Amino acid sequence: MADKVLIVEDDPTLQETLEYNLTHQGYRVSKAADGIAGLDAARREHPDLIILDLMLPRLDGLELCRRLRSEMNVPILMLTAKADEVDKVVGLEMGADDYVTKPFQMRELLARVKAHLRRARIVQEESSAAGNDGQRLRHGDLVIDTSRGEALLRDQPLALTRKEYELLLFLARHKGRVLARELILDRVWGWDYVGGSRTVDVHVRWLREKVEQDPSQPTRIVTVRGMGYRFEG
Repeated sequence: MADKVLIVEDDPTLQETLEYNLTHQGYRVSKAADGIAGLDAARREHPDLIILDLMLPRLDGLELCRRLRSEMNVPILMLTAKADEVDKVVGLEMGADDYVTKPFQMRELLARVKAHLRRARIVQEESSAAGNDGQRLRHGDLVIDTSRGEALLRDQPLALTRKEYELLLFLARHKGRVLARELILDRVWGWDYVGGSRTVDVHVRWLREKVEQDPSQPTRIVTVRGMGYRFEG
C-alpha cells in the first residue's frame, strides 16, 4: 500500500500544490489547515510522514511538532519561511527530522520526502529483525532495546527524538570504530539527504546531553579530531 503523507499547512494554494505533487508521485495524502486539526488527523490516520508548516493558527508548528514527537515516531518535515539558523535548530530540537525553507523547489521537497520514508522503512525492518532475535545492545548502564525502538539509561527511558535514537543505534553497533561524519550522514540520514555534515555535529551534541554524565567531557561518544566520532560504550 502507498505511503500516507499528512500535510499540515494553512496556505490553501501551497496545500493544494503539495497535495497535487505528492499524489502524482503515488502517495496517499491527507490535509489539515491548523495545528489542532493536524494533531487530530495525525492521531486518527497514523501517517507515514508529516509535512508541517512552522507558522500555523490555533497551535503553532513547533508546539505541534513537540506533541507529535511525544506520541509517535513518524518522520516530520518542517516548512519554514524563516531562514534564521536559530529557528531551524529549534525545530530540530522539538523533534523535526528535517526542514525546508520557503520558497523551495518542489523537486527538492519530494526528494526529501522519499529519502525519509525509505530511511524509516529501513530502520523499521532492521529493528524488527533485531527484535525477532531478542537483541538488546547493552553498554554498561546504557541499553538500546531495538524491539521497542528505545534506549534506557540506568533503567530509565531516554526522551530521544527519532534521529537521536537512530544515531545512537548506529554508533553503538559500531563500537570502537572511528566513523566519519559523511558515513554517519549517509547511514542515518540517507545517501541523498541534502543537508550538510553539520547536522551530525548538532545531533551528537544533543545526544551527549542525554547519555553523557558530563557532556562537556564526553566518554561515550568521543570526537576524533579531523575524522569523526567513536562510540566507547
